[in-house]
Amino acid sequence: MAEETTEKKKNRLIIEFKNVTKMYGDNVGVEDVSVKIREGEFVFLVGPSGAGKSTFIKVLLKMLDVDKGHIYYVDYDVTQLQNYEIPHHRRSMGIVFQDFSLLPKKTVFENVAFAMEIVQMPRKAIRRQVPAMLDLVGLKGQETKYPNELSIGEQQRLAIARAIVNNPHVLIADEPTGNLDPETGWEIMRLLEQINRRGTTILMVTHSPDIVNAMEKRVIAIRDGRIVRDELGGQYHPEEDDDPDGDYSDHELFNLKNFEKAYRERKIKGGADSRKE
Repeated sequence: MAEETTEKKKNRLIIEFKNVTKMYGDNVGVEDVSVKIREGEFVFLVGPSGAGKSTFIKVLLKMLDVDKGHIYYVDYDVTQLQNYEIPHHRRSMGIVFQDFSLLPKKTVFENVAFAMEIVQMPRKAIRRQVPAMLDLVGLKGQETKYPNELSIGEQQRLAIARAIVNNPHVLIADEPTGNLDPETGWEIMRLLEQINRRGTTILMVTHSPDIVNAMEKRVIAIRDGRIVRDELGGQYHPEEDDDPDGDYSDHELFNLKNFEKAYRERKIKGGADSRKE
């Protein structure tokens, strides 16, 4: 019975867009988008700048109202939420930004604890959960440091810890490796895989062909506001992107070109370890 319940939960729809359209005057944000994402999936959202990726995320978070269609999240219709219900809706998801958005005057521990405090979790739960999350992301022993005392990779790990400390159904990651070198980028992707294996649905926005091709996860490609491709174990298709390298500098491009090699080499070497995680 327990296995059956787990299997049912695994196949549960967590996000569903049904014929969703959002316009900005005469310009298309997303148009007639229908997609289903199940609990526990790892999904890449790809496409050129202005394709509709940001609009997709914003209407899911109820930062924008749709013009047509419905968005279902877990067991309710996002498009029907009242204003007072929106903060709770957004807090039910974890969000990781490319710029980290850490609180500079709070310590590592306090940054993660803050996410629990705003949902009024008891101090006992905070004292128990925060160290566990810091241990998970590899920041054990860094509790009293401030963000500016951490490396870029450690700052991203801290942002991830803060995003998952309340056990969200979904983690939205917006270009989480965009500012990282290949080795650190690989570590962040391994961490996201580990979080995904714990049951959290991952929705990651990226411009990086190397990451998508190395990871072989589900790929949803958006162009001109419409979904043009949705496939499991997908690859990045350059012809779907006017600028497949995004807005990266030459230095960042060099790093990204080496990402797949670094990822695959470490995945092979660390295969046994990854199965233990």
